[in-house]
Amino acid sequence: MITARWGGGGVAGRAGLGWGIVARLILGRPLRGIAFDTAVCGLVVFFAVSAYLAGQIGVPAFAVGLAAAVAVFFRRTHPTAVAAVVAALALVQVIAGWGPLAYDIAVLIALYSVVKYADRLRDGIVAGVVGVLGGVLAALQTPGAGPWWMGAFFYALIVGAVWLAGLNLRTRRLYVLSLEDRAATLEREREAEARAAVAEERTRIARELHDVVAHSMAVMIVQADGVRFTLDRDPATAREAAKVVADTGRQALEEMRRLVGVLREPTPTQPDPADEPAAGPAHRRPALVELPALLDRFRAAGLRVACGGAGTPPSLPPGLELTVYRVVQESLTNTLKHAGVGASVELTLDWSADAVVIRAVDDGRGRPADGPAPSGGHGLVGMRERVGVYDGSLAAGPTLAGGWRVQARLPLPPAAGTEEGSAAA
Repeated sequence: MITARWGGGGVAGRAGLGWGIVARLILGRPLRGIAFDTAVCGLVVFFAVSAYLAGQIGVPAFAVGLAAAVAVFFRRTHPTAVAAVVAALALVQVIAGWGPLAYDIAVLIALYSVVKYADRLRDGIVAGVVGVLGGVLAALQTPGAGPWWMGAFFYALIVGAVWLAGLNLRTRRLYVLSLEDRAATLEREREAEARAAVAEERTRIARELHDVVAHSMAVMIVQADGVRFTLDRDPATAREAAKVVADTGRQALEEMRRLVGVLREPTPTQPDPADEPAAGPAHRRPALVELPALLDRFRAAGLRVACGGAGTPPSLPPGLELTVYRVVQESLTNTLKHAGVGASVELTLDWSADAVVIRAVDDGRGRPADGPAPSGGHGLVGMRERVGVYDGSLAAGPTLAGGWRVQARLPLPPAAGTEEGSAAA
């Protein structure tokens, strides 16, 4: 099984694995680069061996040529050091008076490598100056019919051509590296944006789940307790409470299905239903026109809800309208959970040209539920998050009479204020 995972069976699989390890581990360099540098090193060795076998050089010069060939092998990883070593060997050759030799191509290879691969271009400039000086010294030791300066000019042209070729490829290499780095940076940014979007979506889903489930479960628990206490004494009331439990459960199931339908949306590039009007029932969100039905459900659950307010509700964006609905729902749910059945709640919605203020004040005098209310909820946190999205404010705390008070202020967009003013006129 292990052999199959590694890409082959028997000897072939082990051979493929061996070549892969060699390609990754030899001097920390890829196999292709090692093969090319080996060929370059072999070329210098070939010139040195040819000169030695032809009797043009002796053993010391042959040893210098082999040393230059070995140094050239490391031209990619240590270009500056290789250029220094090859320059020192060439100086030994000049001092010994051997004159230019065929394996001096190592000097040009080292010059090209330091210009292309060195971390700083300054090293390449120094290597170019040294190469020109070496060409002058080589011209002085080259026998010929013409003046020495013509030979120096010829060597300088060769050094300049090699230097410019290295500079050109260095520029191209750095450009490619910059593109790769930019692509990696953009990829990391895309991943970060995707993670942020996922986190934001999870937060939104968590708020929706809490609002739907916490409200519905609170109503169902209270009504189920009522059924248990009134089943024998008042069957009609028990049947009505059981009907409220069933209706609330069906509504919660419908809300959950709508939320799951949003999550299964196949095209994430479509507009967010919270920002634009819903196109169909699968994306329908609670609206202000559904507040009376919401209040009726809480009244059926045992709360005494009195609703009032001032002003006329303007046309709101769906997201802001949903926030108003959820704040009212969560405030009444908390009252039902903590104040209990029979508590009185005064709910007011005051609409003005620039904001809507939602107040929910209960007296805390309801009948406590059979058992402590669940703790550790996130109702207030969720309301603060929703209100904060629209730059609103939320205040919640006990009242002097022993109840609880929740007040949320949500700024209205200019269009909403304008529409309200027009409606009032």
